Amino acid sequence: MHTDYDLVIIGAGPAGLTAGIYAGRAQLKTLLLEKAAPGGQILVSDWIENYPGFPEGISGADLMMKMAEQVKRFGIAIESNEVISVDLSGQIKKLTLSDRTATTKAIIIATGASPKKLGVPGEDEFYGKGVSTCATCDGPFFRDSVVVAVGGGDSAVQETIFLTRFAKKVYLIHRRDQLRATRILQERAFANDKIEFVWDSVVTRINGSEAGVQGVTVKNVKTGRTSDLSADGCFMWVGITPNTAFVKDAVQLDAGGFVVVNAKMETSTPGVYAAGDVRNTPLRQVATAVGDSAIAATEAAKYIENLEAGHS
Repeated sequence: MHTDYDLVIIGAGPAGLTAGIYAGRAQLKTLLLEKAAPGGQILVSDWIENYPGFPEGISGADLMMKMAEQVKRFGIAIESNEVISVDLSGQIKKLTLSDRTATTKAIIIATGASPKKLGVPGEDEFYGKGVSTCATCDGPFFRDSVVVAVGGGDSAVQETIFLTRFAKKVYLIHRRDQLRATRILQERAFANDKIEFVWDSVVTRINGSEAGVQGVTVKNVKTGRTSDLSADGCFMWVGITPNTAFVKDAVQLDAGGFVVVNAKMETSTPGVYAAGDVRNTPLRQVATAVGDSAIAATEAAKYIENLEAGHS
């Protein structure tokens, strides 16, 4: 059974890189693809203090750099390329890449998820001109400024706290009257005198000029009243969308578009696995992505071995 590769790993965030380490050690002929920079979303995470083995904490970029180095040590190259479409119907899986087609015996989908948009006027117009989903990337541009943050989960609260290193004031706008974030993050936020909470409210418009964001229009969902807040930036953390468009007809997805897997990380299609933020999981963290991928790569190796045994 001749294919270009034993295994193709799509995505080189924490999940894809971990799968690469395991695949390299299993001596599988592996292609590891990443359409952006290796490291994925975690590159924009300022400081990770809950990943085991780093008692002082570590920046997202440093952790990913170490993982990528480890992958390369096991002889796996990370190729910058994008999967346009897949044909997973046969035993030999076919992938259409941006510059060629490739065949493989097994696939691990580790494409992660992307931040959701608010879907309000001004958001696209000012994206990168004051509208951002990444405090680490863009926070330093807002030294001594007033900024708006939107959301109420762990990411929103953690990133809002990070913004206070630079901004003189951060309005945290949340559609409910209490946060969803974990208790320790809530306590840190409430203790931070640079954060002002705007409860029961949603952003209905992002206002600005050619120079960039100048403020937001906020609506109170209980009273229906709208008001304008002046601000130089608007940061949003309102959930995520899985990067699964390219496999939407090839494997089973849940209602949110996340890949459905079992405890072995197997999808509905034999020989295809999913790991990390892209799958239906109760927790999206580096630690869980790493665990998923150790399982996925090990199971993929077994699958490939059985496939080859059947063809020998």
